[in-house]
Amino acid sequence: MIKVLFVCLGNICRSPMAEAIFRHLVKERGLDGRIAVDSAGTGSWHVGEPPHEGTRRILNENAIDYSGIRARQVGRRDLEEFDYIIAMDAANLHDLRRLAGSNSPAVIARLLDFVPEREKDDVPDPYYTGNFAEVYRLVRSGCEHLLEAIIRDHQLVAGE
Repeated sequence: MIKVLFVCLGNICRSPMAEAIFRHLVKERGLDGRIAVDSAGTGSWHVGEPPHEGTRRILNENAIDYSGIRARQVGRRDLEEFDYIIAMDAANLHDLRRLAGSNSPAVIARLLDFVPEREKDDVPDPYYTGNFAEVYRLVRSGCEHLLEAIIRDHQLVAGE
């Protein structure tokens, strides 16, 4: 089982959006038994809360299920258990690398690093910008490219 963890600051906007979108894409490709998906935040302010209403709204508009997603804080154990730890921005990436030190075997990268010819490096935080539509577009593209990279790197075939 390949395990993917999406990380943002509070785990209520970007990373739960990425978790829901990625789960949706994995299921569409028939790989839900091969890839596990979760999300977490570097901060603890929202632990236990559901995704932000803006995230829920944009996911509903795109018919993407987000049931069962609750905010939690990333921990050291995550750095050992997950194969891919995907940050939404440079600050999250810095925090994850500091927490990991040199001990994590995981791929630790920003989501948009997987997008060729990307327009941005970081997914902006809609908690502050309010632009959930832009964030959805960026996260969707990042998730699609990340999934293709995982399929290629692990030579996955649906239904195996």
